[in-house]
Amino acid sequence: MTGRGPFARRSPRPGIEPFSAAVTGIGLVTASGVGADAAWRGVCDTGGAPSVPHLPELEGLPCDFMYTVDGLDTKAVLGVAAQRLMDRFSQLAVVAAREAVADAGLDPAVWDSGRVAVVIGSAHGGLPFYDDQHTTLTERGARRVSPKLAPLTVVNGAASSVAMDLGVHGPSQAVSTACSSGTVAIGTAHQMLRTGACDIVVAGGAESVRSRLLIASACQMRAVSTRRDDPSAACRPFDTHRDGFVVGEGAGLLVMERPEHARARGATIRARVAGYGASSDAHSAVAPDPDGRGIERALRTALDDAGIDAAEIGHVNAHGTSTVANDLIEATMLRRVLGEHALVTSTKAMTGHTLGAAGGIETALTVLALQHQLVPPTVNLDAPDPAIPMEVVSKEARHAAFDCAVKTSLGFGGHNAALVLTRA
Repeated sequence: MTGRGPFARRSPRPGIEPFSAAVTGIGLVTASGVGADAAWRGVCDTGGAPSVPHLPELEGLPCDFMYTVDGLDTKAVLGVAAQRLMDRFSQLAVVAAREAVADAGLDPAVWDSGRVAVVIGSAHGGLPFYDDQHTTLTERGARRVSPKLAPLTVVNGAASSVAMDLGVHGPSQAVSTACSSGTVAIGTAHQMLRTGACDIVVAGGAESVRSRLLIASACQMRAVSTRRDDPSAACRPFDTHRDGFVVGEGAGLLVMERPEHARARGATIRARVAGYGASSDAHSAVAPDPDGRGIERALRTALDDAGIDAAEIGHVNAHGTSTVANDLIEATMLRRVLGEHALVTSTKAMTGHTLGAAGGIETALTVLALQHQLVPPTVNLDAPDPAIPMEVVSKEARHAAFDCAVKTSLGFGGHNAALVLTRA
């Protein structure tokens, strides 16, 4: 047994053998690049964060900028008819899902569709379309409101769209636990595979909230950065001068399989999801538990689930939002549980905080870190906060030898989740 107090690590539950789901495919659509290879090169780029544009729809707000996915013509990729039946967060999810399935070497035309599942997280669903239709209602009347409002904006829109696009007939589920949604979706997929409910799961998160209403509210909460003079430098995880997160859009999906299924078809396994833990702070609607006990419980549960000791963790892709309280609370918890040897990074300065998609995108990047034995840098970390008690990789990517990594996520409402990943 390691650790102390009520969260001391215990041996795996009697009769429950550790289970590792095989990750065989990755799909990424981010501000740092579209496609897994491009996104990985983007987050490892030493040239700094991508350009973060000021958006006309946010004009006049203290924060009028956000990370956007450029260079992706969803109309050309999906077709005009299909695109019109999806909100943008669903469009990004379908693009990522197609890439992940192709990367896994799977053909939806011949797989056993009843043994395939979809689990996708999103915090807000099609919020921008709600904004647009509310304006239509107030300015043009009820008869001009779109009949597509409900199917385009519901949080399960991405899961539904991906299932229809791929012809999946197994379970199709949506997860909405605020900013931990993507991580919880992957953890849910891990549990589904463990029980034998399916052989393949497409899992992760998708989000696009170019919403004046939401950003205005975030400004009032003082949750987002107001560094309007230099938006690309505004997101500064673990930096002394951090002043809030910067919203981004994107999607990150994994193809996960039961190991025997992946082996039987000769699939290349990129990495494994070995453990999952979740918890609730039961503390505040917007602030994490000040002692980090909720996320600590989730992390220790994930370590137990994987049957892995804290000393084996070599890398952490942290939630690292660039908010004053979150970064300090999370880093202090990581030091308490893992010690000082793990190399920590936050990739949000390269992608923005993609809210419900963050866990999906960042878990995919953790898989790539394990494959390449490379920890991406935390860009914009110019003045490391001396109160942060962890070794945070900054300025440039760092080569390192590690077999186990962790992804942590915290969400509004106290929704915590953690994953343990291992090399294939």
